[in-house]
Amino acid sequence: MLSSVAMTDQAHRAIDAIWKIESPRLIATIARMVRDLDLAEELAQDALVSALEQWPREGVPRNPGAWLTQAAKHRAVDRIRRERMAGRKLEALGQDMEGLLESHDDKLIDALDDDIGDDMLRLIFTACHPALTVEAQVALTLRLLGGLTTDEIARAFLVAEATVAQRIVRAKRTLAGEAVVYEVPRGDELKDRLAAVLRVVYLVFNEGYAATAGEDWMRPALCDEALRLGRVLAELTPREAEVHGLVALMEIQASRANARTRADGEPILLMDQDRARWDRLLITRGLKALARAEKLGGSQGPYALQAAIAACHARAPRGEDTDWQRIASLYGELIDVMPSPVVELNRAVAVSMADGPAPALAIVDALADEPTLKDYHLLPSVRGDLLFRLGELEAAREAFLLAASMTRNEREKALLETRAAACLDGR
Repeated sequence: MLSSVAMTDQAHRAIDAIWKIESPRLIATIARMVRDLDLAEELAQDALVSALEQWPREGVPRNPGAWLTQAAKHRAVDRIRRERMAGRKLEALGQDMEGLLESHDDKLIDALDDDIGDDMLRLIFTACHPALTVEAQVALTLRLLGGLTTDEIARAFLVAEATVAQRIVRAKRTLAGEAVVYEVPRGDELKDRLAAVLRVVYLVFNEGYAATAGEDWMRPALCDEALRLGRVLAELTPREAEVHGLVALMEIQASRANARTRADGEPILLMDQDRARWDRLLITRGLKALARAEKLGGSQGPYALQAAIAACHARAPRGEDTDWQRIASLYGELIDVMPSPVVELNRAVAVSMADGPAPALAIVDALADEPTLKDYHLLPSVRGDLLFRLGELEAAREAFLLAASMTRNEREKALLETRAAACLDGR
């Protein structure tokens, strides 16, 4: 029989895992009620404290997400009533809530359930309000709905952590000052905010697909959530080609998840993966979404182009069958519509496979002084691979070790150190 200490530790581990999954949905639901992001986060944390107090004694409930949501809703109602009794009023509180405050608690909680919209989708569009800068929109949404830390967001943006923290604080203040309504916009306003929303969803997916920090190579829950949000967006905006392009890209990328790591969690590079383990259903869904984007005239959109690159890999039965010339050409098109040092680095990889490492190394070396890639570990990682293939083993080893020192992901660090050691073996 487990001791009380062991049971408590076990419950706390369960709570921690559940919180990482449920907190974005919880905050989104409470934000719809109180129209205040800071208050929503505070009430969600209150629910977490209650779980930490009760679950070790009573056991983890069968539906922990629902338990946390119910606890947070009760605290929201109590908080609003206290503010009202003290003669204060939450300025953004809807008239529907004002009337409901006279109701019995259970009736009020039931009335607060939303059967029409999607709370997380609503909050994403709210966080992407035009009153905010694009950088603030993305940072705020990743923090609230992606569950990412400010450090993880900073890594995704290749900027300082303090910069991200300031963006989030200012974004919350701006939304509160503008008394922004928490809703999914309609018509032209929806289209105006769509680009920022798509960028957010893809950054969430990327963080799940290749975690910037920690001990795990992937964070599948983030990939799943980004896919869910992308699919909802596709239903909401069926005529928007780039939405389908993004969904196509995520579906095809996600199809490789089971083949990307060994049983012990060690990463497996793309060309070494067992393609029989790729999820054919996700590939089929992705190819259909890509065809839909192209039919809508969106074949030159940034996400559709990236999806077309992913499709080249998906259609190749073996790594050696990959159409690298086509991929290099698609990256050239992508640079025209979305100029970026990271895209150029990816193009270099494709060029190395299509035409050899020497021309690709020239592309990589031209990026050496690019400020935004100063702390980007994949730049020396790609350079190390090219040098290794050219037989410049000592230079390759130094590049791999530099990349290993820059990454915050323990799995990736181990992989890079292994590659550096292989340079010594090849001398």
